[in-house]
Amino acid sequence: MTRAWIAAAVTLVLATGCKSEKSEQAASKLTLSGASTLAPLVSEVAKRFEKKNPGTRVDVQMGGSSRGVMDARQGLVDIGMVSRDLKPDETDLDAHPVARDGICIIVHQTNPVASLTDEQLVSIFTGKITNWKDVGGEDKPIVVVNKAEGRSTLDLFLYHFKLKNSDIKAQVVIGDNQQGIKTVETSPESIGYVSIGAAEFAAKHGEALKLLPMAGVAASLENLHNGTFPLARTLHLVTKKGQQNELARKFITFAQSPETHDLVEKQYFIPMGE
Repeated sequence: MTRAWIAAAVTLVLATGCKSEKSEQAASKLTLSGASTLAPLVSEVAKRFEKKNPGTRVDVQMGGSSRGVMDARQGLVDIGMVSRDLKPDETDLDAHPVARDGICIIVHQTNPVASLTDEQLVSIFTGKITNWKDVGGEDKPIVVVNKAEGRSTLDLFLYHFKLKNSDIKAQVVIGDNQQGIKTVETSPESIGYVSIGAAEFAAKHGEALKLLPMAGVAASLENLHNGTFPLARTLHLVTKKGQQNELARKFITFAQSPETHDLVEKQYFIPMGE
């Protein structure tokens, strides 16, 4: 065998080895993106999944439900995270429910207002009521905190109150739930809306929040569980229809199983099937 043939054979072996190694890495890595509401739960599920499956790596990125849908559609991630039901024009995706959540109104803990009617909420968010004294609070201007475009929390809030985003007169526009919670916590005159799970978790861990009832029903996990809270939603993992890889299938099955129900409850969500 000539030197040229030997060199070619060595190159082929090395190339084959590299290709095999890359294939193994791809097969053991899972990427997810999407709803910030789901991201903390999925990150905890991912840690447990990695321990259960040594050598597997799960990368979780936020960006909103719209990003979850878009990235899953375009094959940029294995799984999208979407904190709402899929829309009629999203039938190219399969939805896999993992938990139940709700959306609640939050104000600062020191705000004396204990409740607001739907009509008062609409008037506040559309700029018709601009001072807390007009709804039983102190003589202070109201700071409206709205969600950014692409967030399913915004879509559901608008749908529930039959509003368009252009109707909202916001002083602050935020992205994920944590940003909304921090904004209200540091601005006593503000009002916003976030995931019940995220808000209840924050309030019970010492953050200066008050969760207002909706339609006379307290914003709580208990009322979400018994079906009386009016603004509820299902949290989903989504995959491109018919293109779910083996590792993605395994992760989704694990995320839906009773093995993760304690993680779901720690995030103040309701496990599916309960």
